[in-house]
Amino acid sequence: MKHQTFIAAAVQMNCELGNPGSNLEKAYHLIEQAVLKGASFIVLPELFNTGYRVEEKDWQYAEYIPGYTSEWLVQTAQKFNVTIAGCILEKKNDRIYDTCLVVDRDGIQGTYRKIYLWDQEKQRFQKGDRYEVTQLGEVTLGMQICYEVGFPEGARVLTLKGANVLIYSSAFGSLRRYAWDIATKARALENGCFVIASNRTGTEKNETVFGGGSRIINPQGKVLTEATKEDEVIVAEIDLVQVEEQRKAIPYLLDLQNDMYKEPSK
Repeated sequence: MKHQTFIAAAVQMNCELGNPGSNLEKAYHLIEQAVLKGASFIVLPELFNTGYRVEEKDWQYAEYIPGYTSEWLVQTAQKFNVTIAGCILEKKNDRIYDTCLVVDRDGIQGTYRKIYLWDQEKQRFQKGDRYEVTQLGEVTLGMQICYEVGFPEGARVLTLKGANVLIYSSAFGSLRRYAWDIATKARALENGCFVIASNRTGTEKNETVFGGGSRIINPQGKVLTEATKEDEVIVAEIDLVQVEEQRKAIPYLLDLQNDMYKEPSK
């Protein structure tokens, strides 16, 4: 991740609910496909190792970080000499978090705990409490998870902290695919960032249908590549010079009136 230009991949996959062994095997083969396509930075979907609706078994499938899946990610990153990001259930003390982590051949480089929890996630998970960027060579990475794509505040905070690439590790439903289509492009355009959005596909518990449509978007809000609804790996070139160029062309960040968002004194 030392170069201004590199190939990024979004992995889209169906997961077998409650079968980490099968899911990690599938993820490995999809990562391998991404590498064969030239990718050096790879994003996996939300809860790619367990499936999304393990629910009553959250504690059973949650892991400490570092733990089995995070070590598997590091070993896979070492084998292919790539950077990998993905989201798992994290166990910490007596709490469970929906946590995104990014690893490379040197180990875990950063983690982010989901702050904006969707629907029943509020009963399942503890929310995170901070936004932090992760430095990966020339990439300043901001991590977000699924539902958070609809909240511009998180992406903006990460951008103001220096992010030039935003990722969304997701299990976004098909019923709200219209929101996914609009919000992913909006987050890229308004922040002048690349967005790599990796989504689930398939159905869980005969009622939760995931929307697919993983995509990589440039700082102008243009979709560079997009997946269908099947297991798929999409790749695109990320040229960080475009971030600087777009932020000059439309200076949203330069013209931002931060003082208008401060709570008025009483």
